[in-house]
Amino acid sequence: MKKKEIFLTGEGYLELENELHYLKTVKREEVMQTLKDARALGDLSENSEYEQAREDQANLEKRIVEVEYTLEHATVIDKTKEDGKVGIGSQVELQYEDDDDVEKYRIVGSQEADPFSNKISNESPIAAAIIGKKVGETVEVTSPDGVYSVKIVAIG
Repeated sequence: MKKKEIFLTGEGYLELENELHYLKTVKREEVMQTLKDARALGDLSENSEYEQAREDQANLEKRIVEVEYTLEHATVIDKTKEDGKVGIGSQVELQYEDDDDVEKYRIVGSQEADPFSNKISNESPIAAAIIGKKVGETVEVTSPDGVYSVKIVAIG
């Protein structure tokens, strides 16, 4: 089975580095203190606080491993070379067919996707359809909700 490539923008890479630092320093210390406090309560066999603290510790360590793996295996996308085409890291303005509104999106790797911040994954139907296209092109997007068209108004 082929491993899925991990793409990050420079900004996304820095955010993950900061998260890793926080998890290893601040969060790990908090969890260790919670474990110590729970142990001090006595009998560990019937200590729900201790069980919860152990679960929190396991989840924290799992997240640390995930972030370390992502940082180690990620391809950082540098969108400084402007070739006039949509790619990972591009800021795009799209106009939907039969709509005068223009929507702005930033194409990012799946690890960074945040629809509430208009950061869409390169694996999403709309991003997959527009990657490699230029301003002025109209593209058909096939999504679970059907097929629709978008026009690329601007690329930044």
